[in-house]
Amino acid sequence: MTLDLSQIVQPMTLLTMATGVVFGLLWGAMPGLSTSMAMALLVGISAKFSFPLAIAFLVGVFTGSTSGGEMSAVLIGIPGTPDAVPLAIEGYPLTRRGEGGRALGLAYVASFLGGWVGIALLVMFAPVIIGFALELGSWEMALLGLWGVAIAGNLTSGERPLKGWISGCLGLLVAMVGREVIYGYGRFTFNSAELADGIDYIPLLIGLFGLAEILRVFLTHESIHVQSQVRRIIPDWGLIARYWKAAIRGSVIGALIGAIPGAGGNVATYVSYDVARRTAPPDERAKFGQGSYEAIVAAEVADNANIGGALLPTLTLGIPGSAGAAAFMAALNLQGVRVGPLINQDHPGLLPYIYGVLVLSNFVMYGAALLLVRPVVRLFSLPREVLMPIIAVVCVLGAFGLNLSMFDVSVMFVFGIMGLVLQRAGFPLAPMVLGAILGSMVDENLRRALVLFEHQPMALFGRPFGLALLTLILFTLYDGIYRAGRVPDGYGTT
Repeated sequence: MTLDLSQIVQPMTLLTMATGVVFGLLWGAMPGLSTSMAMALLVGISAKFSFPLAIAFLVGVFTGSTSGGEMSAVLIGIPGTPDAVPLAIEGYPLTRRGEGGRALGLAYVASFLGGWVGIALLVMFAPVIIGFALELGSWEMALLGLWGVAIAGNLTSGERPLKGWISGCLGLLVAMVGREVIYGYGRFTFNSAELADGIDYIPLLIGLFGLAEILRVFLTHESIHVQSQVRRIIPDWGLIARYWKAAIRGSVIGALIGAIPGAGGNVATYVSYDVARRTAPPDERAKFGQGSYEAIVAAEVADNANIGGALLPTLTLGIPGSAGAAAFMAALNLQGVRVGPLINQDHPGLLPYIYGVLVLSNFVMYGAALLLVRPVVRLFSLPREVLMPIIAVVCVLGAFGLNLSMFDVSVMFVFGIMGLVLQRAGFPLAPMVLGAILGSMVDENLRRALVLFEHQPMALFGRPFGLALLTLILFTLYDGIYRAGRVPDGYGTT
């Protein structure tokens, strides 16, 4: 099966790609409807398409849904996808100050830049990235997940990181519920068949950031009108140029982490976010958590650069870089394509075609996002008494639609109430979400590493990448404790 770049500009291909992008944007804007869910649901539909159209459609959905979560994250503080949590932390305060349109426009430009910069870097440095990813074993993957939780705890709890780490550990505990993957032994199931399958992070995400926000708004009688706050969607080019270093750095981080199987956009956005905070000038660093444009750029370029990174090991090694990439690989399998090291020999032109579609879909995404913002804003700018019930219904549908299970709806309500309580107590919610998402990866890989090195456990500390990651974890914890020790009691964000 041979493809060439000229097929990308065929009218039907462009229409199919644009349809996928628009669908992905609208899907991602709805709280809890993740990229992986969109990709998984549409694999069967894509099987009916011709091979070039199937690729164009799914790449469009992949790109659009990754960026779609920005709308609800910025405008109402509820991330449409897990990757958009840092954007909700930074974008929603800007919306409440009347700068929502500017923040959203900047987020889409950052997504656009991150997409094609990430692809360009991956094409140029593919051998290096693949070699780095292959060096990571179970031990390193477990440490990578723990580092992500530690970073989230530092970032979201101001000068009191202990509360952030506690929140992250709660997320890790949630991920332990259900049958563990090595021996199939049930943990924290209490003889419940539903809990035996574990707690999915989508209902948890919807509850913590969706239902908890709805309850908070009603209890505080807060108005969330946003229509007058998005008059200008396209940001000043001067603002974009001001953070060019954060854009390039975040793209590299997103691409590198995307090439690590299983890491995903969650880790990429948090790592890029953390690096931006550490390297920002003091005046800009003080804005992090209160509405920082540099933070938005850093997180969003990494999120979209992660797409190209995740597809690289998927296509060349047959190892999915993320859940969305795994669904894309399944769609290729339905089309008779077996991905792996021989992909260029078996399917000449396929890789250039996919990357070409990905670059073009970024242009389509940016234009479609700007056109769709105002209709979505009209929905979000409805009076609180009208909007919140609508969002509540969407939250219920998002939780129910995952497995068509009322148990997931119950999970959403439990974590919604828990989220409200934790917020009132000053505990950040983002580390808990990340802990729940990365918990299974940490658990499975850590226990597998301990089994493999059962008779020589000290050998784990001699692995170069593992030692580097362990050093980063310890430095992250030390940095949080050091910052907390410099702040007088009663001072700082909790």
